[in-house]
Amino acid sequence: MSTDFEDPPVQTASALVTGILGDLQTLVQQQFLLTRRELEAEMRQRAAAVIVFGLGLVVFFLDAIIICLMLAHLLHWLTSARGSDPAWLPLWACYAVVAGTLFGVGGLLSIVGRAKFKSVESTPETADITPSQE
Repeated sequence: MSTDFEDPPVQTASALVTGILGDLQTLVQQQFLLTRRELEAEMRQRAAAVIVFGLGLVVFFLDAIIICLMLAHLLHWLTSARGSDPAWLPLWACYAVVAGTLFGVGGLLSIVGRAKFKSVESTPETADITPSQE
């Protein structure tokens, strides 16, 4: 039985170093691409959370305007003669009901937006940089 072994092709040190450097370059490029995609995904999630939170703030702003109108009608109602308004519910109270509803909606949107923003996980690189909260 003959055992013929082939010698592996001889590689020079420069060919090995060139191969290692090429593999390292490919690995670094892939790492940058992965990090970029993770950051883009995180930014999309944070943008969605900011939009919800911003909608809550817009609703709060509209609520402030309605509260101002309500206060004007309350002042008018307080200074008018008793029995001059035939309505069961004064106009200022109607504004108060609408303002209370908008306050609830704005609060809910703000809470949901804040929760979504906090639920976004940071990439490991940025998580290591931020100080730990104890």
